[in-house]
Amino acid sequence: MVRKSNVSGQRPKVSRSGGIRVIARAADVLNALGKHADGLSLGEIARQVGLPRSTVQRIVQSLDDANLVIAASPTSGVRLGPALVALAASVKQLSTAEIARPLVVQLSKDTGETVDVAVLGNDKAVIVDVIHGSYPLLAVSGLGSSRPLHASASGKALMAALSAEQFAALKKHLRLPAVTRNTITDWTRLEREIELVRQTGLAFDHEEYIVGICAVAVAIRGPKDEIVSIALPAPTERFQATSNRLVEALAERSKAFQRRI
Repeated sequence: MVRKSNVSGQRPKVSRSGGIRVIARAADVLNALGKHADGLSLGEIARQVGLPRSTVQRIVQSLDDANLVIAASPTSGVRLGPALVALAASVKQLSTAEIARPLVVQLSKDTGETVDVAVLGNDKAVIVDVIHGSYPLLAVSGLGSSRPLHASASGKALMAALSAEQFAALKKHLRLPAVTRNTITDWTRLEREIELVRQTGLAFDHEEYIVGICAVAVAIRGPKDEIVSIALPAPTERFQATSNRLVEALAERSKAFQRRI
């Protein structure tokens, strides 16, 4: 393909929205090829991404110039190119907490509440990321702080996500001390609640860790099956008044995130 040069010697102006659209279309082409290791013809790509063949041809030519795609055979079709291997090798392996950060930020914007992310650390839930909300009165989570597994929404969500074998091993050494008057301190009641969390996907803390603070949490799984919890803690009065909205926002965002993963 021969490219026409710009007579003025300057790059043609491309609107920001137009540039973003081109990038999105190129990403669609690469994703389509990623599902077909042996390659696709231009017509097949066009049908899969819903674009005119002429548009696909221009995109493929640009990708080919950068070795992001190469010929699939001497006669026809293209497949993913070697430049993608170098790019993939330079990608840092992100933890699930890092991958989930956009979800955490958006949840805080949606609800105005603090959102914290926790991972399982022996017999506790360890906070590894926090976005504080916008209300004057907030539940404040400290980065690096921990919550008892049995007395926090994060902890219950993490326990419910464990396999039967992992849960049985945890139960052997996990103690259930009273943290507040609402803390669950016997295994029969706690196991009933954990089973409910497994069924609904939602874990609650009703002033079981701190009097005056309630929370709802879910567990999500990352690409390597790493489990983290996403929790929305809030002052009790506001939590009770807005719990339906908080639950809906948390469930919707986390399900969308899990689908992408």
